[in-house]
Amino acid sequence: MSMKAINVKRPSWKETLKENAPLLLPVAHDALTARLIEIAGFKAFQVGGFAMVASMHAVPDVDLEHFGEKSNRVYDIIGASSLPVMIDADDGYGDVKNVTRTVLEYLRMGVSALFIEDQQPPKKCGHMSGKKVIPPEEMVNKIKAADSVRNDKDFFILARTDAIAPEGLDKALERAEKYLKAGADGVYLEGVENEKQIKKIGETFKGVPLATSVLERGGETPWLSPKEFGELGYSMILYPTTVLFQYTYAVQKALGNLLKEKPMPKDSSVTMKEFEKIVDMQYWAKIEKEFS
Repeated sequence: MSMKAINVKRPSWKETLKENAPLLLPVAHDALTARLIEIAGFKAFQVGGFAMVASMHAVPDVDLEHFGEKSNRVYDIIGASSLPVMIDADDGYGDVKNVTRTVLEYLRMGVSALFIEDQQPPKKCGHMSGKKVIPPEEMVNKIKAADSVRNDKDFFILARTDAIAPEGLDKALERAEKYLKAGADGVYLEGVENEKQIKKIGETFKGVPLATSVLERGGETPWLSPKEFGELGYSMILYPTTVLFQYTYAVQKALGNLLKEKPMPKDSSVTMKEFEKIVDMQYWAKIEKEFS
């Protein structure tokens, strides 16, 4: 594991957002993916629960893992990149005490932003059916608790509501307004179902940091280009499955070829030298040469 990026001074989320909106946020499910995201030229990334729990234990995102397991994985992931990172903090893992601990621990790790959601446990992926939400007053208290302990005002709190499916868009909009008043820096309405809803949300929160997620190949929210989302008022576009689904397909393809005793195709893989560059072999060789 690379430790080079653990204590780096990362650009603030607010400044990154100001300079790069709409900010494209691919998800890193492991440290290697975080490194590749930075090499590719992205300005920030997200650690999302859907991809992380799948890579950790090959299970769905249905509230099987909590703060202890996830925070350990987050530590490894953010250590591989110097980019600002947003963490999916689920529902804060409990009441206001748990939310407070979650924020404090992620601040200590150097996380730049996080979002918490108003789902009722057991929570699940925001594009799955059967979601339930807590009373908005409970979520307001969680946001106030999170806001009260961030000693760094550059730390960005994004409030997510999953109320569209269980309560309808109007109720979800009302919740988002309350969450902003409680101290959130931006809002994120999950599970948007059509372009009409996309436009209404953008109009309602014009000028407010606004996020949405696009789960390609199976999610609720229709595909729009980042430019189109930006023109409608969205400043953060989260892509929870874009890398994960293609990664999964590539692994399946590689294993299928190996089982058929086929050699690795040269046009669909990196070389040993290219991989050594990605994992920074030169840095570690220099350390070994200098101090051994």
